Amino acid sequence: MDSTKKLIVASGNAGKMREIRAICSDLNITIDSLEDAFGEKIDIPETGTTFLENATLKANWVRERKECWVLADDSGLMVDALNGEPGVYSARYAGESCNDKDNIVKLLNALKDVDAENRGAKFVSQMVLLGPNGESVDVVGECHGTISQEKSGNNGFGYDPIFIPEGYSQSFATLDEESKNKISHRGEALKKLRGKLDVIFS
Repeated sequence: MDSTKKLIVASGNAGKMREIRAICSDLNITIDSLEDAFGEKIDIPETGTTFLENATLKANWVRERKECWVLADDSGLMVDALNGEPGVYSARYAGESCNDKDNIVKLLNALKDVDAENRGAKFVSQMVLLGPNGESVDVVGECHGTISQEKSGNNGFGYDPIFIPEGYSQSFATLDEESKNKISHRGEALKKLRGKLDVIFS
């Protein structure tokens, strides 16, 4: 396929790739993960201290190696009672070799003495889109909600089982993919990019 009809997403996260492909399913493009693009699992170092720094690092890493459009997303959960933690460290909150379950256990333990009224949180998705001719766009999407007392639901990934979005009484992990994508932080960021993507890939 023509490289102008290909978008590489600087991610190897299966859940994230599934969401991005679903939200962009009506675009006539190929959306590749890092593994699709490079033929192996790649873990780009995330050494930044902000979502924008990390998204930019990941986008530039791919763009230096591939001449096509690149999209990078750095996202995470920010909890009010924990002064914004886990933030940029969301994926490795419980340690470098941790998994989603470990992260959730640590977060719920950190909030065990926090009452329901003070468990506010938000998911943040920082996206950076880079083009083959030096084009650069960055947008942010947010989804506000609260952290539940316990896990519920089997859909989604990451902290979805304990995040209840505003206006809902159930967690992200209980929502079907279409419903979640309409209100999620990643969906919000992609909505902001949609006009640009429509022009690029028309």
